[in-house]
Amino acid sequence: MLPSPRQRRLAVLGPDGTVPFGGIPFSAARANQPLPMTVAEMKSRGWDAVDVVFVSGDAYVDHPSFAMALLGRLLEAAGYRVAILSQPDWRSADPWRSFGKPRLFFGISAGNMDSMINHYTANKKVRNDDAYSPNGEIGRRPDRATLAYCQRAKEAFPDVPIIAGGVEASLRRLAHYDYWSDKVRRSIIMDAKPDLLVYGMGERGILEVAKRLAAGEPIKAIRDLRGTAYRIGKKEEPPLEDSVLLPSYEEVAEDKLAFCKLTRQAHHETNPGNARRLIQKHGDEHVVINPPAFPLAESEMDRVYGLPYTRRPHPSYGQAKIPAFEVVKDSVQIMRGCFGGCTFCSITAHEGRVIQSRSQESVLAELEKMSRDPNFKGVVSDIGGPTANMYQMRCTEPEVEAKCRRLSCVHPKICKLLGTDHGPLVQLMRKARHVKGVRKVFVASGIRMDLARRDPVYMRELAQHHTGGLLKVAPEHHDPAVLDLMKKPSSEDFLKFDEAFQEASAAAGKEQYLVPYYIASHPGSDLPAMIDLAVFLKRNGYQPDQVQDFIPSPFDLAAAMYHTGLDPLTMKPVYVAKHLNDRKLQRALLQFFKPENYFEVRKALLEAGRKDLIGDGCDALIPEHPPREALEKRRMEAARAITAEKGGDHLRSRPNTGYRPHRKSGQRRS
Repeated sequence: MLPSPRQRRLAVLGPDGTVPFGGIPFSAARANQPLPMTVAEMKSRGWDAVDVVFVSGDAYVDHPSFAMALLGRLLEAAGYRVAILSQPDWRSADPWRSFGKPRLFFGISAGNMDSMINHYTANKKVRNDDAYSPNGEIGRRPDRATLAYCQRAKEAFPDVPIIAGGVEASLRRLAHYDYWSDKVRRSIIMDAKPDLLVYGMGERGILEVAKRLAAGEPIKAIRDLRGTAYRIGKKEEPPLEDSVLLPSYEEVAEDKLAFCKLTRQAHHETNPGNARRLIQKHGDEHVVINPPAFPLAESEMDRVYGLPYTRRPHPSYGQAKIPAFEVVKDSVQIMRGCFGGCTFCSITAHEGRVIQSRSQESVLAELEKMSRDPNFKGVVSDIGGPTANMYQMRCTEPEVEAKCRRLSCVHPKICKLLGTDHGPLVQLMRKARHVKGVRKVFVASGIRMDLARRDPVYMRELAQHHTGGLLKVAPEHHDPAVLDLMKKPSSEDFLKFDEAFQEASAAAGKEQYLVPYYIASHPGSDLPAMIDLAVFLKRNGYQPDQVQDFIPSPFDLAAAMYHTGLDPLTMKPVYVAKHLNDRKLQRALLQFFKPENYFEVRKALLEAGRKDLIGDGCDALIPEHPPREALEKRRMEAARAITAEKGGDHLRSRPNTGYRPHRKSGQRRS
């Protein structure tokens, strides 16, 4: 079916009729045809070579939720020939030669996640599946994929520029704490050695790089772009004007106070309006981080999300399911960015704290396109973004926004200059559920509760029309000190939101419940704090089905707390649960109601001197005597231990295959 005139207009221009992205001309892109993944597909387009090869650790899904598709389609629409090299075999450079020599550059990304977080659990065990691979299959990308992919690209064609990007490269652009090796690693630029690193959301950067390389500029001349980083050798002088000289890699690797200083300085230079260039010395060389790219305008957001995606995995995957795609295939992203500034979350660090929203016209055009798909069942699984209810929320004073260095617009309290009007979002939600062919529109993204409960109209709309019985929220903890370290609102705020949601649900004639998410072992959280949280959960009738174990993610403030035992913003000491046993007990306390956690919960209570919570009291978390399921679990664990000592493995539930195919075990060497 041919696109409507309105869709064609959105595909080329912004809704205001302007050409976005600095006047770069865009040509008509191929609808209903994914970007080529094979030479045969390349030749079917009449190409004898390509301009850009995108290399990714993810399966290729032609959907705007996947960066490879979004950037590839954007370059295609600008007239460049783009090919996709998805999950290549990194043990040889041959896959990098499959399309021939790219005319412009290799675009390298580990995928939508940091490859180490993708591979390993908080306990550093190999995960059993990979949400971004066909059928969740593991082993299709290496550890630290950006490094391996850049090395192979350089081996295949030494003179082709390498542009690194994605979450892994973005968050590791400076010296950083690496949880899996438990040490401070150098900037990924020093190890992967790309010619240029595009950090954050890379639309502007990748388009400008392509344009200037196509015009004949050498890659070393393209060092003035916002949102990019690069390495300069010992014979070059770093650009010191309007720059911040950070503690060197050698300093932060040895001195935890210096690491905190690095973290604090880097986070205070993330506002595009006032950020300065960052320079960090590594031995005789320097890493240079240019100021962040400016956020996309509404017309540019419409341009990006209005491209002709097929919204499906590449046909080569056949009937294989890609779990991450199954979650988002019927969703619509209406905005990006987050001004929450949670210390454990990388969204603000990667996408920025300035909210970038699409126009209502753009969102409704995407819904109309979805409704014409014969596979669409009429249910939109999510209409939101990193946070569902920050749509079109910005600082009401642009000149103040350009100078502000606050790391959160809502902590310790909501800034008086923040525009918190839910009106545009309510209007969009109402229009969305009346699109022909759409039966239901759910909100599955997290809700910022302290903002939502300010608007009774939004709460009514949410409860009556956009919640399917359960609503996900993220209070994260109960202890005030821990919540302060997280930059999250108080537990009282969560209870008030719950009350408001229940009232709105009752008014709609529905019985609906919140699904709260909590984090175990976050810096600042000790056993007494977790026990208080468990008592809070019991008193209020919450039983979290899913629990997140804290994982220190590179660049995050909470990662600095974990590594140093200090809050980098105040330099005050912070308790850190680093021992595996401590982390195991904290996780068990969050699900004290599960019989199989009985002995861990009992151990935690006895260690903390809270025997009063064992028995039949009102606040008792566990009974005096262990339930049958707890005893059965203990017997099974004992049997496994005995079998392991004898060298047997018949009790293992599934083979322990890992990411290093030449090893018999996926476990890391000690």
